[in-house]
Amino acid sequence: MNNQINDGGPAFPSPPSQHSNGFYSTGNGMTLRDYFAAKAMQAIISSALNEQTKTGYNINNPHFLECLSLDAYAHADAMLKVREAK
Repeated sequence: MNNQINDGGPAFPSPPSQHSNGFYSTGNGMTLRDYFAAKAMQAIISSALNEQTKTGYNINNPHFLECLSLDAYAHADAMLKVREAK
């Protein structure tokens, strides 16, 4: 059984390179899952004050920001699942 989360791989892959500051970059950058979550987060935040979402958060919840983030990753995971099915 594989419990590893599918991250979709790199969102914007590029060839490995060495930067002028001496640091080496793998070229992988953020994952596709992170990119999808960031895009979902924009919509979630814009509607957060006037409707509830999958985690049922509200602005008075002390874990409000964590709930927003969980929703964003739930959307990202759903997008990756649908993407795999094609």
